[in-house]
Amino acid sequence: MQLPESASICEVGPRDGFQYETTFIPTERKVAVIERLVEAGVRRIQVTSFVHPKWVPQMADAEEVCRRLPDRDDVIFSGLALNVKGVERAHAAGLRYVDLSIATHDEHSLANANMTVAEAVRQAEAMIRLAHHYDMQPQLGLQTVFGYKQPGDTPLQRIRELARRFVDLGLESFSLADTTGMAHPVQIQEYVEAVREEIGDTPLVLHLHDTRGMGLANVLAALQCGVTRFDTSLGGLGGCPFIPGATGNIATEDTVYMLEAMGVRTGIDYRRVAELALELEAFLGKELPGRQTRLLARQRALAASESRPCS
Repeated sequence: MQLPESASICEVGPRDGFQYETTFIPTERKVAVIERLVEAGVRRIQVTSFVHPKWVPQMADAEEVCRRLPDRDDVIFSGLALNVKGVERAHAAGLRYVDLSIATHDEHSLANANMTVAEAVRQAEAMIRLAHHYDMQPQLGLQTVFGYKQPGDTPLQRIRELARRFVDLGLESFSLADTTGMAHPVQIQEYVEAVREEIGDTPLVLHLHDTRGMGLANVLAALQCGVTRFDTSLGGLGGCPFIPGATGNIATEDTVYMLEAMGVRTGIDYRRVAELALELEAFLGKELPGRQTRLLARQRALAASESRPCS
């Protein structure tokens, strides 16, 4: 099995994970989570999104979160922007990296952004140009790449054309998102190889969801194709309100555990990430799906039961 020596993890929990939580997470806790992730060895973190608080109340404190970020030259902090105004806000907040994301299926695009894919593409091009004007590094991702209503209903040729079009404008990286969790390993390899022909040396990132339990299998398939950058979320937080039944991203602690066990270095302590996810679980009042987090919870419960004195 051919595997890379190392892989880079981008933690998206503070944005993709938090934004769908109905319990408001105080700014100080959001910042504390980011700080703990840095202490655990995470070197890429998507910290917030610059969207209207009417639509995503959880992200109403985007600027304040950025203002309180730790001063670390060795960590890349980025924020999601969905329009030109979002890019302007990310720049004003002091971020040097901005994440852009568009749908590839018209029905999803209309539900999620109230525009067609063609309209979203034109807007994304303007956002990329503005990011370059501000000397920011744009990272662009495509949503529902591997299927929206059913696997493969987004034509691969459309993905190839969009990849070529956007990379020609200059990107820090290009991302493929399995928003619905429909992808399987063979499809991952097919799409990765096809997109690689279009983007050349531009780094390719996979943003995988675990809705159907295929997340880590898809990571392994991507690794064998030479992909070394992945988006993950602590505890498996996340989802999409416009995709019924969609669950969160692949869990950071599970992904790191698998990679390190196979000898692929990440520089991240998965145990510390699982501990943090367990604390978030208590705050949110719900069980998170990350397997390493669940294992830690069981271990602690067992240790507590064994320490109780006999009556």
